[in-house]
Amino acid sequence: MTDLVKTGLLRKNAFIGGAWRSSADGTTFEVSNPATGELIGSVANCGVTETRDAIDAAHTAFGHWATMPAAARAEIMFKWRDLLVSNADDLARLLTAEMGKPLAEARGEVLYGASYLTWFAEEAKRIYGETFPTAGTDSRALVLRQPVGVCAAITPWNFPNAMLMRKAAAALAAGCTLVAKPAEDTPFSALAVAGLADEAGVPPGVFNVVPAANPVGVGDILTSDPRVRKVSFTGSTEVGRILLRQSADTIKKVSMELGGNAPFIVFEDADLDAAIEGAIASKFRNAGQTCVCSNRFLVQESVADVFRDKLINRLSELKVDHGDREGAVIGPLINESALLKIERLVREASDAGACIQSGGARSDVGNLFYLPTVIDRVQPEMSIFKEEIFGPVAALISFESEADAVRLANQTEYGLAAYFYTQDLGRAWRVGEALEYGMVGLNTGLLSSASAPFGGVKQSGMGREGSRHGLEDYLELKYFLMGGLGT
Repeated sequence: MTDLVKTGLLRKNAFIGGAWRSSADGTTFEVSNPATGELIGSVANCGVTETRDAIDAAHTAFGHWATMPAAARAEIMFKWRDLLVSNADDLARLLTAEMGKPLAEARGEVLYGASYLTWFAEEAKRIYGETFPTAGTDSRALVLRQPVGVCAAITPWNFPNAMLMRKAAAALAAGCTLVAKPAEDTPFSALAVAGLADEAGVPPGVFNVVPAANPVGVGDILTSDPRVRKVSFTGSTEVGRILLRQSADTIKKVSMELGGNAPFIVFEDADLDAAIEGAIASKFRNAGQTCVCSNRFLVQESVADVFRDKLINRLSELKVDHGDREGAVIGPLINESALLKIERLVREASDAGACIQSGGARSDVGNLFYLPTVIDRVQPEMSIFKEEIFGPVAALISFESEADAVRLANQTEYGLAAYFYTQDLGRAWRVGEALEYGMVGLNTGLLSSASAPFGGVKQSGMGREGSRHGLEDYLELKYFLMGGLGT
């Protein structure tokens, strides 16, 4: 990473209590560029000792940070935001190197992450209490909102900057302190923003980062230590179940943003050209590696062939290439395991009677690149219908009626995001209310915003991030009754 303007952003040690630390046993783990396979660097491999030290630091810092005036906390967060924005190009280069997404997308992610600091710094000053009537004349009743305490954030590799900032901004705005465990594939983005937090004046211990090659040991400590009062996790449903079980013994608050299987419904009255652009944004952004990615394209029979052909033509315009190259739109998959999963899902669907219309193979750009793929005649019993694809593959299923579309869309254990296109106002209300998802996009393929509540239902998780609701997840209610006030 010799092309960074601010070379100090490339950090290789953990950030604990305001200091950069190597692991206690001196071990490290390597992080490579998924596009080229080249080594980016080695990072401190944290374990039990470092995690406990980070919790100690966060616990010590909590008392001061929680009682600091909200406006003072906000001022520090604004400085942190400004540093993210002014270093966005460097942070994007770092993100592209470790994760693979095109530079333009990476820079967009950095700015998106910074927007959470803006939003929650402002919301920090709006944590209001309440008063309410009591039965007698000699008492007054109040409700206070107070920070939960030390929080843990376990973040994913696909948005290593924005997902961390979404959690950290809410936690710090509420007055909480944080211990973050970034994904082992992408620790450099988290360490870079830790350096900028320090530069912005975030007090020692308020924001800590413990990278680890094996997340199990770190996760065990974060979920078992009683001083950690909340765990926020973004990742697979399988891992979410484990963390929920581990958090149960100490009755922690939890926020879980888990797997998805988003339907993208196209009705016959839809603006098909707009639907195609929405499909590109939703399905093929980040090479299909987003939790709210469209997974299943449900298209009404009368327009199914036209939609498929338009989509194939549009995909031919998307350049598959290394993220740091001009014009790249589709970058690499994160690792070999991710690519093998995509190949399995496509192969099994094809063997069961689905038809590969375009793509369906690795790209010659590099080992972890997969061609944008359209596969139709998909059926509900196929694994590609049931599982989260997490790659640049659009699975097409045709339907007859509105009722069929809703039934197929809801035929999953997941409930994170859904999208549908129609110009019928009545249908917009009916379908929007009938879809069993935490987020629904009508005539759009993009949902996320710092001001919107992000989260799912069913086995896609619990809690919300972003918006004023995301701040509530880091606060506890305290009922305070003042008696003996009579004359």
